[in-house]
Amino acid sequence: MAIHRKYRLRYALRLLLLFVSLLIAAWFFLKTEYVLSLLVLVLSIVQAYLLYKLVILPFTELEDFASAARYRDFSRHFNIDKAPAELRSLRSDFNLINQTFKSITREKETQYQYLQKILELIQTGILLYDIETGKVSWVNESLKKILELPYIPNLHLIEKKNAVIYNEVVNLEPGQSTVLLLDADQQKLMISAATFVTEGKNHKLVALQNINEALDENEARSWQKLLSVMTHEIMNSVAPIASLAATLKQQLQGGGDDLAAFKDDVELGIETIQRRSEGLMQFAATYRTLNKITSSGKQSFMVGDLFESVLQLLGPKLDQRAITADIILKDPLMKLSADRHLIEQVLINLVLNAIDGLKDTADPKMMLSGYLDNDGRIIITVTDNGAGIPADVMEKVFVPFFSTKASGSGIGLSLCKQIMLLHKGNIYVKSVPGSGTVFYLQF
Repeated sequence: MAIHRKYRLRYALRLLLLFVSLLIAAWFFLKTEYVLSLLVLVLSIVQAYLLYKLVILPFTELEDFASAARYRDFSRHFNIDKAPAELRSLRSDFNLINQTFKSITREKETQYQYLQKILELIQTGILLYDIETGKVSWVNESLKKILELPYIPNLHLIEKKNAVIYNEVVNLEPGQSTVLLLDADQQKLMISAATFVTEGKNHKLVALQNINEALDENEARSWQKLLSVMTHEIMNSVAPIASLAATLKQQLQGGGDDLAAFKDDVELGIETIQRRSEGLMQFAATYRTLNKITSSGKQSFMVGDLFESVLQLLGPKLDQRAITADIILKDPLMKLSADRHLIEQVLINLVLNAIDGLKDTADPKMMLSGYLDNDGRIIITVTDNGAGIPADVMEKVFVPFFSTKASGSGIGLSLCKQIMLLHKGNIYVKSVPGSGTVFYLQF
């Protein structure tokens, strides 16, 4: 200690002086100088007493400090200015220790207040109790609301209020969770538990969460997404049908009495509208059960007919944007075995996506092609010479509800991905910004 280093010489000198005084008293006693011997002996006793006080003084201070610490009283300040020189360093250390403990106590109190406020704000009920005695150590307001109890000192009160919850809380194994349905008000509670040991006591921490609202919210969100997808796909089909019907109407109105010249166009347009309408109805009927579509829904059809049907349907939109659309087939008789209505829906989405990508292109062009790769798999591509897809967006184009358009829903391409996976196929995209985009359908 600093006090020992600073004052050990003083202690040694006082011991030496006491020893010399005793020797002198003994020497006078042997010389029969009893009066002088007595005086020196008295002086030695005084020196011994002063040395005792000097030695015992720090221990008194230590005992005083320990007594305050035992009762967690760290507010005391030890006066340094009026303290003896021997105790100033010791009292300074005591003040430093008290200040440190007060700082630690404030930090812990602040952390406790933060934690308590957080636990009070969350909707999950928290219960902490002693496993052996059932005494509740801590409980938040959310649990009181769930149990409808203003005060919970022990588990027995919970047992009286709701025996079902009590049994689940007591019997639930640590690390497990369960969902409890309360028939009285159709309330669903998810209960989780954990145990730990502190100060030699076993404690159990239980969390009770009312999941009714969360389930209702998730269900509502799922319905919103379903309606959004349905609306997106219906609009993608209805808009071209309406545009094609308007075009046919204009041709009929402008053709006068000679309708024979437009007979083939009218028949082809009506056939396209009929086929797309049937496909739309089938899509609406099967969307919820896309994961149950099997090979029984597939049919064999010409890829060229599929391309022509899509371009016929979207012809008015292509003409409006002055987009040149071509079909390239290495094998004009190439056939594909798949659900035609769903694959047609995929191509409609891809062509509409290409049309949007060509809006700022001076000479917009689009191409639908089909060929066999080296593994004999059918590859269908939709190519445009538009602005392309930025590199940071490429990995997200098939993510549900991701869109770079202000009014986009982010549904079309993710649905295309889902339909291709149901056909055990794949869809991927390659794009060079400024040079165009190519979507590949691999069957």
